[in-house]
This record gives sequence, structure tokens and C-alpha cells, in this order.
Amino acid sequence: MENFQLLIEAMEYIEDNLTEPIKTENIADKLHCSKSTIEKLFRYINNISIRDYIIRRRMSKVSREIVSNPEKSLLDIAVEYGYGSNEAFSRAFCSVWQVSPSEFRKNPSKFELFPGYRIDQELMEEKTMDDRKKIDISELYDCIRERKGCYLVLGDIKSLIPINEISHKAGDLAIITAMKRMEQAAGAEDIVFRIGGDEFVILTNSKEENYSNSICEEIISHNDEPIFWEKKEIPLSLYVKVICYEGRTALRYSEFFTMLQNELSEEYKRQYF
Repeated sequence: MENFQLLIEAMEYIEDNLTEPIKTENIADKLHCSKSTIEKLFRYINNISIRDYIIRRRMSKVSREIVSNPEKSLLDIAVEYGYGSNEAFSRAFCSVWQVSPSEFRKNPSKFELFPGYRIDQELMEEKTMDDRKKIDISELYDCIRERKGCYLVLGDIKSLIPINEISHKAGDLAIITAMKRMEQAAGAEDIVFRIGGDEFVILTNSKEENYSNSICEEIISHNDEPIFWEKKEIPLSLYVKVICYEGRTALRYSEFFTMLQNELSEEYKRQYF
């Protein structure tokens, strides 16, 4: 939980300072932790370096700026986000969108506002839903805000500790399998992301509670199906919960992720106490 709190504080610090120079050292100093700690944590949860996350987050903001303010010069936008030259700005933009800012401005509708980096890509090497909307972890912030009023399905592995006691690799397999079950139950427009070691969320694109309940039923239908580790059958189950996040326009990661963690904690207590 302490590491999770560090992560959301790091993401909030980045969000609040996107138009300022940001170095990993700045984030580490702000959070009173080592540079290596926050970098490793970022890679573990988000599968992306802090530097790449910052670039992607800035270019996400830039792309929206280009679309919403066509009269604003590209140079003014570049300067606003801390780029001292068109060359550096164009290089950063192209690294995310694979086109120059000027090409993007000519035909923005040609490009999705979701750069093609899949959340938890290392867990999903065997893709289960090829047509699912792919988003960058840096786009998650905007997706959550834009889907205000949509339902979320929260999932957590039951009794992961005994599985880890058999083998940490067995625990890793349990996490991969749990993620796949969430993926397979979700719809093509839904977004699945990880919020902790064994906790996952499906951000649906629906404001119908029945839709999310049907996802829960599908996930639960696979409870007690085993994973196999070194000839051992290990039953794997998840507990799930449906919530609707009304949220606020000025979204903060700490508000959102703390709410998710609290909801999962309440469901855990309900299940076991």
C-alpha cells in the first residue's frame, strides 16, 4: 500500500507540472524516496519509464491543444510545454504519434487520441481481445474523466498469499490468469488496468449497471478453475464488485485510486468477516 501511494503521488506531481521541467530526481525529492525506487515502481506497475510517461502525457495534452485551439501556433504550444525549439518538440511529438505536429494539425480526425501502448503489456503477451481499445497508461487519466458516470468492475484475487507460498512464479501465473479473465469478460470498448499487485479494474463504456453485472457474472463463473504449476492444480478465484464513479471534472489520482482501494477493502471484509 505504501508503494501504491508513492505511485499515485508521483503521477499527481507529474500532472501538476506538465508545463515545467521534470526530472526523476525532482519526483524522488518531492516524495522523499530514492530515484531508483520510484523508477522501478513505475516500470513494475505501468510498464513504462517515468521519462516516457512524461513525454506521452505531455503529447496527449498537446494533441488536444492542437485540436481545440486551431488558431494557436505550434511554436506557442511547444513553448507552453517547455520545448525550446521546434526540432525538440517535433521529435517528442513524433515519438508518440508517428507524425509531425503540422501533419497532425492538418487532419487530426485521422488519428485516435490513444497512442498505441498497451497497459500491462508484459502480462498480456498472449492477447485475448485483439479488438479491444488500446490506451497508453498516460491516457488513463483522461479516459477516467471522460467516462464520468460509467460503471467500473473491480476485481481482486482471493487468497493470493497461499499461492505465493507455493511459489512466487505460481503467484505471477495467478496474476496473469486473473488479468486474462478480466480481459475476456470485458467488452471491446472497455479498458482493463491494474491498480495493485493482484487488483484490477474494468472501466466500462456503459452507464448501465446490468451490463457491468453481466461482466461480474462471467468472471465469477470461472471461480475455482485451476491454474497449473509444476503438476499442481491450484484453484483460482476472484471477488468482484460493481461501482459507479461520478467523480469530479478536476480529477486527482489520489481521490480515484484511493476510492478503488477502499471499495475493494470493503468487499474483502464483506466476503471474509
